[in-house]
Amino acid sequence: MPHPACQTNRNADFLLLFGGDGLRIIASVARNPKTNASVPGPESDLAGFLRKYTAEIAATAEAALAKMRSLLPGALELVYDSYNGLAIAFGPNERTSEAIFSITLYPRWVSLFFTKGAALNDPRGLLRGSGKTIRHIVLDDAAKLDEPAVRALIAQALRQAVTPIDSRKANRIVIKSISARQRPRRPA
Repeated sequence: MPHPACQTNRNADFLLLFGGDGLRIIASVARNPKTNASVPGPESDLAGFLRKYTAEIAATAEAALAKMRSLLPGALELVYDSYNGLAIAFGPNERTSEAIFSITLYPRWVSLFFTKGAALNDPRGLLRGSGKTIRHIVLDDAAKLDEPAVRALIAQALRQAVTPIDSRKANRIVIKSISARQRPRRPA
């Protein structure tokens, strides 16, 4: 029997959260239509990718992801478990070229990337990088995302986005790629 807060249909269970801003789907579990058994989804895949990192890096990333999700209702999360690290991009759709931000994990740090960061006005000099378009901020902890200067950069990037994020849509995770060969996820 599903939890009373779950809405059930033939192919999925939805965990609903009731709050001051209305009803939200906060997790879903796909079901095999023939057996009705739950099938792991992208949320469990992402959790597995995060477990490859040290507890400290995973905790920083999870807290940063939670903050970004609250700042970006309706954003699609595009997950790339690549050779160099784990990147979770936030954008309006599945087009990587329209992603606005990403939280990227490396063995020793977590970064917030701005995909069009070179075009941002950064009076405090927080953004790192020298490429044509992308800039990043190393997150010592997720609280860095609450700093006014960082929030101003996030707001600026959202205003400059080619396609805005539709906050009326539900957030969703899409696993875009998993590299067969990967560098170690923990420091040597």
